[in-house]
Amino acid sequence: MATYHILSVLILLTAVFAYVNDRWIKWPATIGIMIIALLSSILIAISGSLIPGFSSQVSALVSNINFEQVLMKIMLGFLLFAGALHINAVELRKQMWPVMILATVGTFISTFMVSVMAYYLFQIFGLKIPYIACLLFGGLISPTDPISVMGILKRVGIPKTLELKIAGESLFNDGVGVVIFLTILEVAINGTGKFSVANTVILFLKEAVGGIAFGTVLGYLGYFVIKSIDNYRVEVLITLTVVMCGYTLADQLHLSGPLAIIMAGIIIGTKGKEAGLSAESRDYLGKFWDLIDEIFNAVLFLLIGLEMLVIKVNPTVMIIGYIMILMVLLARYVSVAIPVTFLRLWIKFEKNAVLILTWGGLRGGLSVAMALSLPEAMHRNEFVLVTYIIVVFSIVVQGLTIGKVAARRNKR
Repeated sequence: MATYHILSVLILLTAVFAYVNDRWIKWPATIGIMIIALLSSILIAISGSLIPGFSSQVSALVSNINFEQVLMKIMLGFLLFAGALHINAVELRKQMWPVMILATVGTFISTFMVSVMAYYLFQIFGLKIPYIACLLFGGLISPTDPISVMGILKRVGIPKTLELKIAGESLFNDGVGVVIFLTILEVAINGTGKFSVANTVILFLKEAVGGIAFGTVLGYLGYFVIKSIDNYRVEVLITLTVVMCGYTLADQLHLSGPLAIIMAGIIIGTKGKEAGLSAESRDYLGKFWDLIDEIFNAVLFLLIGLEMLVIKVNPTVMIIGYIMILMVLLARYVSVAIPVTFLRLWIKFEKNAVLILTWGGLRGGLSVAMALSLPEAMHRNEFVLVTYIIVVFSIVVQGLTIGKVAARRNKR
C-alpha cells in the first residue's frame, strides 16, 4: 500500500477515535484514542475467525508502518520542540538541579535496577537472556513520557514548581534516555570484547553534550532570524526548518537530535516570546505548535494501540511483563527518591513530590520505538512484548489515575 494511503487510513482512524472519545467517553484525548485503538485491535484479532482474511489484511497494513522510523526519525523532533517551546528558560534555570539530576542520575539508576531485575526474572522463568540485552531493556524503558498527563496535572492544581520539574525532567529524560540506549546498543553490537569505559564515556558525552551545544547554537540562530522580521507565516516556517533540518543535521553529525531540539525549543520559546515575537506572532506560533503536538500525539497513541496486532505473544513472556510492571515502578520510585533525598538537603521540594513524580512518570511511544529497533540477536520479540505491556499499563492505569492521586495528596 502506498505511503499516502497508509497515512490517509491513520488520519481517518485517529479522527474517528478522537470523535468517539470526545463525544462519549471523554477521557484525555491521547489516552482515549489509544484505548479505543487497543480495543479495536482485540476485536480485529477476534474477527479473524469470523471474517477470513480481514485480520491478516489489517495486520499487514500495520506491519507496513515502521513505528521506530516514524517516531524516532519524524515525529519525535516535532513533539519535543512543541513541548520545549512552552518551557520558560528563566523558570527552568531555578529548577535546573532537580531537573538535570533526575533526568541523568535518575535515569542511570533506573536503567541499572531494571536491567538487574529483568536479568534474574528471565533466569527464574528459564529464559537465558544475556545481561547486555537486559541492560538495553533497562535503557529503553527508563525514559518517562508524561505528555498525556500534563493537562491532567494542570487541572488538579499541583504547584507550578512541581509541574515544571515534571515537564523539564520528561523532556531531558527523553533525550538522555535515547543517548543511553544508543550507547549501550553500540557496545552490544560491537561486542564486549571491544568495550572500553573511556570510549563509552566519550561516546556518551559526544552525543549528549554535543547535542545540547548544537541545539543551543541552533536555538539562538533561529531566534536572531525570527527577531529580524515580523511575519508570523515566515516565523512559523523558520521554526519548522529548525526542527526538521536541525534534527536531521544532528543525526548526521552523530549528536543527540532530541537534546538538540529540546534546547532549540526552550531558547526560541523563551527569547522569542520575550523580545523576538509580536503578540500576533506569539499567538499564531503557539497555536500552530499546539496543533502539531495534538495531531502527532493522537496519531502516535493510535499506533501504540494498533501495534498489538503485530506483536508476537508468548504466555511466559507475558507473565514476565506483568511482573516487570511492578519492578519498573519500583525502579522509578528508587530513581526519584534517592536524588530527591539528597537534593532536599539544600533545595526545597513540594509535598508528595516523590509519589507524584513516580506515578506520573508514564512510559510511552519512545520506549516502544526503541524496543522495536532492537536487533533480533538482542531478543527483540521478548522485549517488545514486555515493553508493550508496561507501556499500556502505564498509559491506561497511571495516566487515568494520576490526576486523582495528585489531587488527593495535595489535600493532605
